[in-house]
Amino acid sequence: MALSDRDCLVVGGGKVAARKVALLVRAGAKVEVVSPTLCDELRKLAADGEITHSTRKFEDSDIDNKALVIAATNQQEVNRRVSALAHERHLPVNVVDQPELCSFIMPSMIDRSPVQIAISTGGSAPVLARLLRARLESYVPAAYGRLAKLMDSYRDKVKQRFSDVEQRRRFWEELLDGEIAELMFTGQDERAREYLENALNNADNKAQAVGEVYLIGAGPGDPDLLTFRALRLMQLADVVVYDRLVSTQILDMVRRDAERIYVGKERDNHTLSQENINQLLVRLAKEGKRVVRLKGGDPFIFGRGGEEISTLMENGISFQVVPGITAASGCATYSGIPLTHRDYAQSVVFVTGHLQDGSVDLNWKALAHPNQTIVFYMGLHGVGVMSEQLVKHGLPASTPVGLVQQGTTQNQRVIITDLENLEHTVKEEALKPPTIIIVGTVVELHKTLHWFNPLPGADPRPFGGTPHV
Repeated sequence: MALSDRDCLVVGGGKVAARKVALLVRAGAKVEVVSPTLCDELRKLAADGEITHSTRKFEDSDIDNKALVIAATNQQEVNRRVSALAHERHLPVNVVDQPELCSFIMPSMIDRSPVQIAISTGGSAPVLARLLRARLESYVPAAYGRLAKLMDSYRDKVKQRFSDVEQRRRFWEELLDGEIAELMFTGQDERAREYLENALNNADNKAQAVGEVYLIGAGPGDPDLLTFRALRLMQLADVVVYDRLVSTQILDMVRRDAERIYVGKERDNHTLSQENINQLLVRLAKEGKRVVRLKGGDPFIFGRGGEEISTLMENGISFQVVPGITAASGCATYSGIPLTHRDYAQSVVFVTGHLQDGSVDLNWKALAHPNQTIVFYMGLHGVGVMSEQLVKHGLPASTPVGLVQQGTTQNQRVIITDLENLEHTVKEEALKPPTIIIVGTVVELHKTLHWFNPLPGADPRPFGGTPHV
């Protein structure tokens, strides 16, 4: 809110009021403090002439002709009166630690003027907001403010050079991803200005944007498991093509104004065929767009990433591949089941529960091997065949099986059974995809090694969300 040279009122003279006054003074406001007494900080500001002080209790007329009002007293009746009067007159009002009486919240601020970062908990946990601000302070160098001022000084020149908004955005993004930011961070402001000037002079206004595809593994569901590289490329996306198993929390990390195209697949229900998805990526890239292809888990482990980049290569499309934590690793870890353990299993095999034609035709003899962990992807529909064939080829019917549904998310379910009861358990528990099936003696370790306890009342539908086209 623009408060420079505008009259603002703070009711209260304690240390809490002093913090609010300091923010208003920094914003250039003309601050009047109404309070019978003042703390040392406010007394000094009044003595220096930076604020005016009315040495008395609050009166209704104090809010006349004010642009903004803050109540910071320890008297509930006074705070409520200030709030009611301000609401009647449609004045912005903040009552400290009482969000129900506020029309606005004052967030914790990271000030790298003109860059401002606000952190708010909606008034519910101001101490937490201040803690987050303190942690973020070290990640945001002061040079970002100088960098923003440099960019501002060249905005008109860049607009004259590039008539198209998309070209201007790309120019700035490529510049900020290069040397100019590093020059500012190391105090070489003049060199950074020269770098910017040269980049602008050498830019081709008529050059067509070159498209690229970023094939990114989104991991098993927990957004904290994304790689730094994945997050950086997701912020560059012009369009994101995403699968059903990409959680809404991860989708929220994609650049806000990126176009979203849902191509999710369920058994016997494919939004687009794989071939059509491949061609969609080619078409979008040829239109000059930066395309994020967001896939659950890892794109090269049962994610058909190889098929997609083959098509991209055939069409001369530039691409990058960013690995993700595959579902087997993520779900096993979050359920306390080590996939290998020297006392239980010396090897691990990842297999898909169905082939392209829908059958379950695997090398059961090789899978039914002692001291080996088997992880089945997309295997729920074939658990009857799975348990029958593994027992038939040598595994005891008592071999433990772990079923991990929506692993790594707050909706994670871990169910332990054995091969003999596997099919019955899946039906009884009404398990649905995505569910990873882990077979082997390592599953026994879940009893002692489980550590992740999902919170009750979590979002019942963390995957997919509403499709956007």
